[in-house]
Amino acid sequence: MGDPLERLELEDAGGSSLKDDEVCMEIDPPFRESTATTEDWRKALAKVVPAVVVLRTTACRAFDTEAAGASYATGFVVDKRRGIILTNRHVVKSGPVVAEAMFVNREEVPVYPIYRDPVHDFGFFCYDPGVIQFLKYEEIPLAPEAASVGLEIRVVGNDSGEKVSILAGTLARLDRDAPHYKKDGYNDFNTFYMQVVRALKFLQNGRDSFVKKWEAVSILRGTLQVTFVHKGFDETRRLGLQSETEQRVRHASPQGETGMLVVESVVPGGPAHECLEPGDVLVCMNGEVITQFLKMETLLDDSVNQKIEIRIERGGTPLTVNLLVQDLHSITPNYFLEVSGAVIHPLSYQQARNFRFQCGLVYVAEPGYMLFRAGVPRHAIIKKLAGQEISLLEDLISVLCKLSRGARVPLEYVSYADRHRRKSVLVTVDRHEWYAPPQIYTRDDSTGLWTVKPAFQPDAGLLSSGINDLGGIRSDAVPLCTEASSVGHMHHDSRAELNEGVTSMETSYEHSSEGGHPRAESDVETKKHRVKEDFSSDGNAVADGSFLETDEGDLEDANTVENSVMRDLQGENVAAANSSLAERIIEPTLVMLEVHVPPSCMLDGVHSQHFFGTGVIIYHSQNMGLIAVDKNTVAISASDVMLSFAAFPIEIPGEVVFLHPVHNYALISYDPLALGAVGISLVRAAKLLPEPAIRRGDSVHLVGLSRSLQATSRKSIVTNPCAAVNISCADCPRYRATNMEVIELDTDFGSTFSGVLTDEHGRVRAIWGSFSTQLKFGCSSSEDHQFVRGIPIYTISQVLEQIICGAQGPPLLINCVKRPMPLVRILEVELYPTLLSKARSFGLSDDWVQALVKKDPIRRQVLRVKGCLAGSKAENLLEQGDMVLAINKEPVTCFRDVENACQELGKHENRDGKLNMTIFRQGREIDLLVETDIRDGSGTTRVINWCGCIVQDPYPAVRALGFLPEEGHGVYVARWCHGSPAHRYGLYALQWIVEVNGKQTPDLDAFLNVTKEVEHGEFVRVRTIHLNGKPKVLTLKQDLHYWPTWEVRFDPDSAIWRRNTIKALDYSSNL
Repeated sequence: MGDPLERLELEDAGGSSLKDDEVCMEIDPPFRESTATTEDWRKALAKVVPAVVVLRTTACRAFDTEAAGASYATGFVVDKRRGIILTNRHVVKSGPVVAEAMFVNREEVPVYPIYRDPVHDFGFFCYDPGVIQFLKYEEIPLAPEAASVGLEIRVVGNDSGEKVSILAGTLARLDRDAPHYKKDGYNDFNTFYMQVVRALKFLQNGRDSFVKKWEAVSILRGTLQVTFVHKGFDETRRLGLQSETEQRVRHASPQGETGMLVVESVVPGGPAHECLEPGDVLVCMNGEVITQFLKMETLLDDSVNQKIEIRIERGGTPLTVNLLVQDLHSITPNYFLEVSGAVIHPLSYQQARNFRFQCGLVYVAEPGYMLFRAGVPRHAIIKKLAGQEISLLEDLISVLCKLSRGARVPLEYVSYADRHRRKSVLVTVDRHEWYAPPQIYTRDDSTGLWTVKPAFQPDAGLLSSGINDLGGIRSDAVPLCTEASSVGHMHHDSRAELNEGVTSMETSYEHSSEGGHPRAESDVETKKHRVKEDFSSDGNAVADGSFLETDEGDLEDANTVENSVMRDLQGENVAAANSSLAERIIEPTLVMLEVHVPPSCMLDGVHSQHFFGTGVIIYHSQNMGLIAVDKNTVAISASDVMLSFAAFPIEIPGEVVFLHPVHNYALISYDPLALGAVGISLVRAAKLLPEPAIRRGDSVHLVGLSRSLQATSRKSIVTNPCAAVNISCADCPRYRATNMEVIELDTDFGSTFSGVLTDEHGRVRAIWGSFSTQLKFGCSSSEDHQFVRGIPIYTISQVLEQIICGAQGPPLLINCVKRPMPLVRILEVELYPTLLSKARSFGLSDDWVQALVKKDPIRRQVLRVKGCLAGSKAENLLEQGDMVLAINKEPVTCFRDVENACQELGKHENRDGKLNMTIFRQGREIDLLVETDIRDGSGTTRVINWCGCIVQDPYPAVRALGFLPEEGHGVYVARWCHGSPAHRYGLYALQWIVEVNGKQTPDLDAFLNVTKEVEHGEFVRVRTIHLNGKPKVLTLKQDLHYWPTWEVRFDPDSAIWRRNTIKALDYSSNL
């Protein structure tokens, strides 16, 4: 096939080479009458159609102007011997791409990019011609000189990658201006396009096989970083062109010339910057009159790294400038940094022209997780990180290699939409191993691949200590950052345990749309309590060792400091005048949580990456702090949580330690020593009041936090203390509250305000939490919504007591201390209440009606079975519609009765874990022994990424649908990544993988064992079953180069999510 980077020669139909002067086409050649007959067209098309191919391309990463994704396009063979296919630039892609060509007889062949033009919309793929065995085809010669106005043509392409389409048309113009597609994407310029009379499809949409431009494929490309436009002579005269100059140009130009080239824009920092200006009329280059784009670009291509003389007229004044022609490929990026899912590379000529920035600046093609979490948008230009100026990508890498996990550093960037002002944000380096270590991808045109190597040396500072002098920031391996009166000043807990590791990064992910409780990206900002300007610097103090040995005198001193700072921060008179007693008592216990979910671990159907919510401190000591919050704020354990305290202006990280498998709450831990001496004394735990239970008519205070961390309280009356929650399943199954009774108030406080319900003394009786739901409109549309209700505090207090006193569950490292976590015994059955009046109609006896009324004269209801969770121990015993009358001979009327019965089983180790249940089924009373299930509060702790799809074990929300595949259940596809093999071949979410290459995959371990046998580039056969039960078999080609197999698993011994590469290509030779 030869060197793919050699200069490719365009040949006409006769086979003779085109000279430069022959390529210089006339703008409007004479009209040529078509004499072709139908038979002529049939013969021509029979020759052309076999050479037209369907290109299936997958952009593996976002890069430059293109996003990651999979698409279809058209190309055509222009060199059969060397196997070269001509297509559009946006098909070849400027970044990593994997592609196949499918010929008309459906033979498929891998193709590799060998050239994409930096400016114009064409590029070349190459393939091995020997692979095509069953098709006779010929290459399509390039004959641009044959184009003329009025020429009848046929446009041959494909229809959405499926069938050949042939459109008839007539060339109407040869000098159509290049179209402008996007202000922040790819645009062609400095060229003419042709226009066909039939407007069904533009010739530039990637589905045609007609040559659209005259440019020859060339490796050497020159540029002045100037955009020209072709203006008519009338317009150039208005711009000041002298009549004598016009006459000379007309005389020296091809017959029919209609205008001249005019400068439209000049890229800052380019060869023509401050030499050429918009409105300059180009007269000649190196003494030769230039009025056509092709002639100008041919001269530039032949003068790379040489100076040329340019004559222009500016407002009627002749000027001559000498400019150095720059190599166009030198300002076209061919490498990028991948860090925490972000793709960062030097700013390309295309985007520099769009944004009017200098080429080579550090450009964010995809923000990934770490930058998205900080609020850095796509197309941003990074200017400063951790106090260091960033002008080149190497500068950014140099700073990143010194940062440690969990470090929080300031970053400054500019965007093209607001180019005159820098924006400053806080970037938090990933504490957990959500992504692979930083990597550099470099384009290799000899193979068509992008080679990968680590961005840092294995002994780089990121693996151990951090930098100590960046903007007043001290970074330990897992620092706990506290924020005081300024963003630039932070202090990290000196007790933070050093952790060997590198900040991780990988590919971009499909972002879920945000709605309801989640907040938009623009709202991502650091929240601070308002403080007085004279706030003492002691507020930043970190507790030292002496604080751990606290005696009565120390407590008195702490109380004195607390009272003093409280007066400074809140103002005693203002607080007494404008807040209730309950608000003043509860405010120091409230916390605002900001939660981010990494795209690489969007598990359990979580519907957003970003959440806000208010939590309450339920435990606070020197060694551990615990916060209770609803699960619509902390939905899964694979999350990064930042805590902002109402009592003290500080922001520290938190860790998810418990997710209740049924109730809508989670527990978040924090390190009290990270608050500092003053903070630890100001922050308090709320007093919980689980008994007596809230009753109808009780007066409560709803106290919560605004987004500015200001406490707000309202007095209200309880209207319904035992309203049963009824939330339907979402399209993508996610946690929904079941078997819960919530508290309703007489006042609507909106759907976003959360907090706690207290009595008049500030004792917490319930959490005012957020619930996620989905409203469905018809069969195909839905919308995420949320509502808030009171969650009784009794279930939280029970779990808290087990954590403090020592539970029987698996240990978890919390603040360097291993603590056993509770296990929850539950009946995995979804229940719903039915009025006794309805139950009587189903045949329930009067004796049972009277017994249930006597047990609970307020509710007057009976619980019925809505369904059992698939795979639960009760699945084959209880049926839909069963009425639960009694458990262990005790009447049951509410969800709490069932919970209490399950908990009693946990207190007696000698029991077999079975409930003696009396049910009413189809007119008969039945006694059953139903075994319960034991669940921990860890949630999903393991996820696998294979071929770009995120695979996990079926989680409760999926099992609640009542269906698991019979073939050993299988592993569940939770998400898929854009630009991955899963995207390319259609292995989408909401289905189980039950077989790979005929081998069953009942669980994650079996799945890994099977997939580890598959080598790079091999096709595998995958059998799936959708949530609706529909089976499907598809084939998929494994790509270990761009999409290695890896898993992320939570390690309870270190309380860190660890990333482990299961199978990848060996890149040790690239080091």
